[in-house]
Amino acid sequence: MNQSALETFSWMNESRVQFDSDRIILHAPEKTDFFCPHGTESEEGTLPESLLNAPFYYTEVAGDFVMRVKVEHDFTSQYDSASIMVMKDLDVWAKACFELTDFGTHAVVSVVTNSVSDDANGCDIEGNSVWLQVARTGPSFAFHYSLDGIRFFMMRYFSLPVEETVKVGLLPQCPTGSGGDRIYSGFSLEKRTVKNIRAGQ
Repeated sequence: MNQSALETFSWMNESRVQFDSDRIILHAPEKTDFFCPHGTESEEGTLPESLLNAPFYYTEVAGDFVMRVKVEHDFTSQYDSASIMVMKDLDVWAKACFELTDFGTHAVVSVVTNSVSDDANGCDIEGNSVWLQVARTGPSFAFHYSLDGIRFFMMRYFSLPVEETVKVGLLPQCPTGSGGDRIYSGFSLEKRTVKNIRAGQ
């Protein structure tokens, strides 16, 4: 990955970044996440604590766009993930994750937050890599995943109360473990309007 292709990117919660050919390697420090729980407790355990401290490597984009990237990591600790995120501010944001779930699976997971976060596990994925995509059309957004970077499937279709310009980028996370690298490759960000936001095409 040519570093100049990301010259408009900035940090929220700065971490380490390394550029290696087509790869962007971002470090997820220990105990880092983006999640705003409801505060409910269950008989066996609680929801994750509220954290807004994961490193977010982002740029600002006005209007419609499509961002896609291949993500991979070692799946060492529960909730480890290589994620992408779109954000208005710390109260309004959404992320798509490739995560080690609390069910022991590698899954595509989505979270949409408007003051509090929901949490939706998607498909389980064999292996340690997958493509993630976010597309915007007006007030509507969609997350997609792909096994080959060509054919994408919808994870989540949603709306966010955002302005014309939003932050969008890469989010390495490690909520419960001691930290680790997350690898992003094949990155692209296009200012275009998809014909079918559910299909991501």
